Amino acid sequence: MRLVFFGSGSFAVPSLQALFDHGHDMACVVTQPDRPGGRGLVPKPPPVKIRALDLGLLVTQPENVRSRELVDRLRAFTPDVQVVAAYGRILPPAIFDLPLLGTINVHASLLPLYRGAAPIQWAIARGESETGVTIMRIEEGLDTGPIYLSACTPIDEDETYSNLEPRLARLGADLLARVLPQIESGRLRPVPQDHARATLAPMLSKKDSYLDWSRPAEELARRIRAFHPWPGSTIFHGSRPIRVISARSMPPSAPCKDDAGTIVAIDREGMVVVCGEGSRLHILALQPESRRAMSAAAFAAGARLKPGFRFNLGRFSIPNRS
Repeated sequence: MRLVFFGSGSFAVPSLQALFDHGHDMACVVTQPDRPGGRGLVPKPPPVKIRALDLGLLVTQPENVRSRELVDRLRAFTPDVQVVAAYGRILPPAIFDLPLLGTINVHASLLPLYRGAAPIQWAIARGESETGVTIMRIEEGLDTGPIYLSACTPIDEDETYSNLEPRLARLGADLLARVLPQIESGRLRPVPQDHARATLAPMLSKKDSYLDWSRPAEELARRIRAFHPWPGSTIFHGSRPIRVISARSMPPSAPCKDDAGTIVAIDREGMVVVCGEGSRLHILALQPESRRAMSAAAFAAGARLKPGFRFNLGRFSIPNRS
């Protein structure tokens, strides 16, 4: 099949590779422009661009996906189908309606659950036991199009975003390779979503990083796993932000009368902090501002923290499930 691929992030790389390996005619790869990154703010190419150039593919990086120039250029390629995976921008109808077989998306959730920009992170943060990948046809609306095929996988109890994202990327690539020949032959027709079951996974922002000690420890532990490396999970020592790298909730114990955010124990592994409903969070590793990551025990020793010290309360919000 002759196709155009839209992708930017690392999640999309296995899908791009799978399409190339299966011998599809890759007319063009569309990815986001290079963006400044790192301490020197040197322009950094998206992971998809790096892989596409390694494969010898034509790459374009439009600033404006709604430009007439881009539409005309894509039409000239006469693709049979377009594939989108972690592109990072919403395509207009003028683009997704171009191919005869439409434009399909590799989405990292079991649609209609977790429509939106951050499905992997929110599935972990909300304590789901499983997630997956869905191949769907793009239409107007946020991830509302009909579904070709889905595949599910369990979310392990201690799984982080950094662990789950590459697993789902590989699953999505395998699913895509299976689906495309069936779409081409007409054997597979998309099925409308059950919109009544839809939930949202909105784009993450810095405010999502602030840990609220008044929430249960298990909820905070999930957020720490879900939001690393970005936007991270932030607590405050006075006015200084500290990023929590890893932590685990502790088994229930006797009721605790200390206020939320109070250190109740410091051991060789780290610090035990009281959270909502008397639960306890065992902080294992963290990173003070402008410093390297370290064990929580080392930080406590360096900052001369003792049981009874109380961290400032932060703020955060979790979107409703519906």
